[in-house]
Amino acid sequence: MRTTLMLCLGLSLLQPAAHAQNGTKQITLEDIYKKGTFRMKGVPGFNAMKDGKRYTQMENDGKAQVIAVYALATGERIQTIFKNTMDKFGGTELNVESYAFNEAETQMLLFTEGEHIYRHSALHRVYVYDIKSGAIRLLDYEKVLHATFSPDGSKVAYVRNNNLYYKDLVKDMVVPVTKDGEKNRIINGNCDWVYEEEFSFTRAFDWAKDSKHLAFYRFDETLVPEYTMAKYTGLYPEQYTYKYPKAGERNSIVSIHIYDIAKGNTITANVGSETDQYIPRIKWTENANKLCIYRMNRRQNKLDLLLSDAATGKSSYIYRETNAKYIEIDDDAKFLTDGHSMILGSERNGYKHLYHWDWASEQLTDITRGSYDVEGLTGVDTKKHLVYYTAAPTALQRKLYVTNYNGSETHCLTPEKGTHNITPCEGLNYFLDRYSSINSVPVYYLRSANGKVIRTLEENKELESKMQEFALGKTQLLQLKGVHAMLNAWMITPPNFDKSKQYPVLMYQYSGPGSQQVADKFPLGNYFWHQMLAQRGYIIVCVDGTGTGFRGEAFRKKTYLQLGKYESEDQIAVAKNLARLPYVDKDRIGIWGWSYGGFMSATCLMKGNDIFKAAISVAPVTNWRYYDNIYTERYMRKPQENAKGYDENAPEKMADKLQGKLLLIHGTADDNVHFQNSAMLNTALVQANKQFDAEYYPDKAHGISGGNTTFHLYTRMTNFILENL
Repeated sequence: MRTTLMLCLGLSLLQPAAHAQNGTKQITLEDIYKKGTFRMKGVPGFNAMKDGKRYTQMENDGKAQVIAVYALATGERIQTIFKNTMDKFGGTELNVESYAFNEAETQMLLFTEGEHIYRHSALHRVYVYDIKSGAIRLLDYEKVLHATFSPDGSKVAYVRNNNLYYKDLVKDMVVPVTKDGEKNRIINGNCDWVYEEEFSFTRAFDWAKDSKHLAFYRFDETLVPEYTMAKYTGLYPEQYTYKYPKAGERNSIVSIHIYDIAKGNTITANVGSETDQYIPRIKWTENANKLCIYRMNRRQNKLDLLLSDAATGKSSYIYRETNAKYIEIDDDAKFLTDGHSMILGSERNGYKHLYHWDWASEQLTDITRGSYDVEGLTGVDTKKHLVYYTAAPTALQRKLYVTNYNGSETHCLTPEKGTHNITPCEGLNYFLDRYSSINSVPVYYLRSANGKVIRTLEENKELESKMQEFALGKTQLLQLKGVHAMLNAWMITPPNFDKSKQYPVLMYQYSGPGSQQVADKFPLGNYFWHQMLAQRGYIIVCVDGTGTGFRGEAFRKKTYLQLGKYESEDQIAVAKNLARLPYVDKDRIGIWGWSYGGFMSATCLMKGNDIFKAAISVAPVTNWRYYDNIYTERYMRKPQENAKGYDENAPEKMADKLQGKLLLIHGTADDNVHFQNSAMLNTALVQANKQFDAEYYPDKAHGISGGNTTFHLYTRMTNFILENL
């Protein structure tokens, strides 16, 4: 009878719920955000060495920061190669944040004093460290970006003040590759804001394999509109101005250049006459004189791969792909040693798969196939002709596989159900596997090339033991009925859950194109805060609606030109189905989210004003006209082409529909989703004479963190939920 009721209401279990923990302790905000009670351990600074038999790890030996070498197979500590109390610069101990070896593993770059520019790029004071002699020297007198050894280890390239340089370590001489860099005008060797955020890379240069050439991007952002935000740090606010192209606005003009180290001259690669386009990647091929350039049209539905000659800049096509909607850029490309073929990823058959492309014979061979999505290319063993990749055999799982170039012999190397996050080791003899499932804490395994677990690097036993002390609610994976399909979901019920009682429900989601919040992994989003709310008597539900990832191209791209429409309809439908469950208080259903999830929670509260009582909207987009053009136009085209799509699902345009309680939260220094979004929604709500709550965090970026900020933020959200839901 119970099963029948659940199915009738569009709810089915994907796996049995785990039993609640046996403990009695109550989670506090201090536990989560101040004390580190539920701190998870990883394997920090894990760096496999070239011989495939050793790895290095950054750690503290109780007295000092060290970088030590271990045997991969046994975990035996072999030697210490850096110790900050002994290996000093001018008598000063270095606090190393990260490090990188040269190809021969005789020298290291030590990155210190990190200073973030935006979300991903960071300046560092960089030192060159000789492992054998212990000698340390400063790379440059200023902090720099992207310090990178040349393959032969004789030089280090880096970016300073928008110009590209390299230091000749043998001659101890710095050579400027460019000289025209200028803030808010010309950038060499580093990405502009929108490329960094939306094409997911920051270092915009690359050494050729023979160290004879440097290929680099040049961004001319002169005509890109500027965005200015105040920083409230002094008597008079500082006005920070940077280039940010909103939907429909001008982009940087991007060109690709190749610098000849021996000759000291630069040539320009031919990427065609069109300047209103994107160059989302460059990659040197196995031929040190050939550079592959990815060229994409502004609508992002046509991708060309060009092969450019390092000496002349002359380019030719080697691959073209088109799509009726859009193409996502990834790093699933590996050039093979034959000089005329590569492994690449594509959605050309409705799911993300890997292909072997030979441009000489124009032969495309599918390596993977079936009704599932490949997550990404892990590595290619060119000697054995083996391809390693991770895939989602079901949307909730991630596993590692190996196959040959034509896909005829495929083996799963990680059979355990759950999520395997894989990091390949040099030589592909070993893999680091971060494995977890929905109710199992992360365990770090070292696996051999055939999938065998060689040893366990970290089990998180302390976290597992600590969790046993607390009264945690049951967590389960299930499916809930949306408008047109069954949707993957997870649910946390309160400890001592009683089906004869009624409980309020708080829904959580992100919902952006290709995203995923529901998976068989640990921890789930905001897990311990959600468990704290479950202890207070709330059912927490998260649903991946239409447009989310790993269910094929048709499901993900259905939201094209209408961001917010199908996603919100699914969340509203799920809320109404939940309201029919006998143990749900139908008058106390709320929703919250951050960024795209903030956009969704505000939209759902207004469109679903007959079902949602309250919503928290953190750092939301309130009209896609205010967001950057690469992301927005990929899914919506320009506002000039799709005004209806932009405005019909914009919270700013539906302020008059607000009936429930809304808490609007934003950082005033958010360089990603501008504070302007919340300000404009605020204005629309005032004009519609709607009352709402708001919390603004001065000088805080998109993550709204730093100091006591996170604790204050979650205290504010907790109190709002307790008072209004």
